[in-house]
Amino acid sequence: MKKTFFAQCLLLSLLGGAASAQLPPVFEAGRAKTAQSTATVRRYLSPVNITWRTENANSLIMNAERLLLPGNGQADLANKDMCILKSEGGIYPALLLDFGRELHGGLQIITGMHKSGKPVRVRVRFGESASEAMSEIEPRQNATNDHAMRDETVQLPWLGKQEVGNTGFRFVRIDLLDADTELQLKEVRAIFTFRDLPYLGSFNCSDPLLNKIWLTGAYTVQLNMQDYLWDGIKRDRLVWVGDMHPEISTISAVFGNNDIVPKSLDLSRDITPLPSWMNGISTYSMWWIIIHRDWYYHNGNLSYLKQQQDYLTKLLAYIISKIGNDNKEQLDGTRFLDWPSSENKKGVDAGLQAMMIWALTDGAELCKILGEAAVAAQCEAAVARLRKYVPDHNHSKQAAALMALSGLMPAQKANSEILAVGGAKGFSTFYGYYMLQAKAKAGDYQGALDAIRSFWGAMLNLGATTFWEDFNLDWLPNASRIDDLPKPGRKDIHGDYGAYCYIGFRHSLCHGWASGPTPWLTQHVLGITVVEPGCRTIKIDPHLGDLQFAEGSFPTPYGLVKVRHVKQPGGKIVSTFTAPKQVKVIRK
Repeated sequence: MKKTFFAQCLLLSLLGGAASAQLPPVFEAGRAKTAQSTATVRRYLSPVNITWRTENANSLIMNAERLLLPGNGQADLANKDMCILKSEGGIYPALLLDFGRELHGGLQIITGMHKSGKPVRVRVRFGESASEAMSEIEPRQNATNDHAMRDETVQLPWLGKQEVGNTGFRFVRIDLLDADTELQLKEVRAIFTFRDLPYLGSFNCSDPLLNKIWLTGAYTVQLNMQDYLWDGIKRDRLVWVGDMHPEISTISAVFGNNDIVPKSLDLSRDITPLPSWMNGISTYSMWWIIIHRDWYYHNGNLSYLKQQQDYLTKLLAYIISKIGNDNKEQLDGTRFLDWPSSENKKGVDAGLQAMMIWALTDGAELCKILGEAAVAAQCEAAVARLRKYVPDHNHSKQAAALMALSGLMPAQKANSEILAVGGAKGFSTFYGYYMLQAKAKAGDYQGALDAIRSFWGAMLNLGATTFWEDFNLDWLPNASRIDDLPKPGRKDIHGDYGAYCYIGFRHSLCHGWASGPTPWLTQHVLGITVVEPGCRTIKIDPHLGDLQFAEGSFPTPYGLVKVRHVKQPGGKIVSTFTAPKQVKVIRK
């Protein structure tokens, strides 16, 4: 039976930790329709905890626990057991509510019959961490209203309903602003807006931490599947093409074919006339090519691929024109891999050389499928030229990963000399996916599993329920969890760290590009790799490392492939699988 969104959330709760808040039983199996659904749905969730309330408020805050009860969204004349906030003597009461996990949406507030009979002003602050919801819009820790309003003043009606907000959050602080005023609250509920998709893909193994990481990556991407495929639900509610590659890899492994992918790819194409680079970044136009190759291999939709033919061939020709007589790339636009590598110029140069090889190789393959033999030959000749120049990776893990994946550097050498040094130190949430892929190519599956546990697992240990825009193992010493208010002498993991465009609270704690372990575990631990377009042929080649068993499913256009691998006492792996009759399975 396919696991619905509620079933996945329930499994997350059973895995324990700060993410264990169970969602209400509104997520029933009958509501999960199909992975092709284009509509988002709204569900209402009550908070699970009151994390903080105004100190010394005493009787100025009464019956606050009433807000933790399930509500119905309806004001009524009974006016029983209301939560009451009173301002007097210069004290303005406030509450900090925790909804248990990262959500996308807003807030619904139901009021009662307070004595004034007039609207009451409150300040509403959303936060992905407890400390962000307590923050001010000021430079010190960089709290902002960029992309989405997370801090605003609103008026609440007498005996009515008010809805506010459209952002990513887990915590909400509500402050009463009017002096000598009473506010009665019947309900304060999150408006959870999401695509209610069945989790067709699944992963379960002997390590509960890896199971939780797989699910968290899937949930992170699902939250970002809104009008388009965004990179973040609080900030970066935009279509960033390079960032989409790990996100789309996750969608293919978990949800299967979904309309949001072509919709987002086509948006990027249509707003980027050549010779412009997508998002102004040369690598992002190359990622567009790579994504189309991967998407076609998963879904086999030739008619959709043909819609890209004109743009694709012209883009490939433009990329080829950026190769110098010395066989070095001469890419213009923003020269970018990811933010943590951006100051390593030599590393970026090396990564761009490798990206050109990867993109032109995939482009040649697509051109052969489309009958563009001449363009395919031009791409292959360009790749041969690019391979004649091997740049200096300058100890960049990002560059070394790309060089290994493109064949510009032996994968074992890249792993032993660069990627494996310091374990997950120097990993990034975006390019960590490619570092894991390069380690797999080098045969270091155990090292990759260890890196997943230490890097992505550390975010979970800090209270994360989705994966973050950036993370650094150097942030760990003396750091507070995101679901705690930092104590004196402790570091605020959200407000005190970050760099580039994500300093402090501007840092997104739900970023789809950080979901790489989800497709990686499906591909390399379950061992499922698509060999022929449309999943007509797949290969099963599991690598369990220190795991005792692994099992799961993978969506294809014809139904689910299901596998189970069990390690025997002598180390031999015994595998069983089922697949739709249209899918040929190669068992290595």
